[in-house]
Amino acid sequence: MGRNAESATAKYLKKHGYKIVERNYVTPFGEADIIAFKNGYYCFVEVKARESDVYGLPSEAVDERKRERYRKIAAYFCMSKREEVPCRFDVSSVYRGGLEYFEDAYY
Repeated sequence: MGRNAESATAKYLKKHGYKIVERNYVTPFGEADIIAFKNGYYCFVEVKARESDVYGLPSEAVDERKRERYRKIAAYFCMSKREEVPCRFDVSSVYRGGLEYFEDAYY
């Protein structure tokens, strides 16, 4: 289910003018599902998928621990690229066949 959600998100991003830079980008701090680029921003996308809402909506699973991990991943990515560019943190919520995309979901 996770890979299908990532593929659906990548397709959504391309359709909306994003360039996919990395998928499943692994760092010492963890893995970023998708890194995309648009309008001068690197967008670090956490993809969450659920088949049921018993444990809440997918987007609600991005807790402070995951947000902090993505901040570290972004810093590592920019350091490895030797670039300082604006970064944004987005969440893709895939639930019951639908996709909801949240730009600037957190800081």
